[in-house]
Amino acid sequence: MGLGYVRLYIYHMRQDDARKCTAMKLKRLGLARVFFSLREAPRGALILDPRAKKALSRQDRQIMLSRGLLAVDCSWACIESFPSPRALRGPRRCLPYLVAANPINYGVPTKLSTAEALAAALYIAGFREQAEEVLSVFKWGPVFLELNKELLEAYSEAEDSSGVLAVQREVLKELQAKG
Repeated sequence: MGLGYVRLYIYHMRQDDARKCTAMKLKRLGLARVFFSLREAPRGALILDPRAKKALSRQDRQIMLSRGLLAVDCSWACIESFPSPRALRGPRRCLPYLVAANPINYGVPTKLSTAEALAAALYIAGFREQAEEVLSVFKWGPVFLELNKELLEAYSEAEDSSGVLAVQREVLKELQAKG
């Protein structure tokens, strides 16, 4: 696992179908630590929060290496129940525009599974091999990387959060022009 390995944590809110849950599969395979109580949350881990103002970028590498990366496994239908900054402490980052490849939301922009979100964050921050490892345990996992290859590359080359958001603005502008 070497020096460039990020500890992955998942706070599981028990809102989705357990049989289709990517978080539990990552736990079973030893790729992530899953917890069900906020008291068990690691302090200071970088938290993926779809409502965060700052986008994840390669500038977040050091936090991820030293403190880990935390995703919240909850239903998109219940996003308002996402833990508050007082309940779950650590820097919060959102992911930029990406398209889901999981069977439930295939082709839907931004509705990523927990595994896709973790892998995207790893890829953008420069942990490409670990991102590939996380997705390799799902039949559709490599498809996520293929579908989003150009986006992930562009985001990972951006200097910081504002650079990632600038890339995202360009992508959305292009999509709007096509649509």
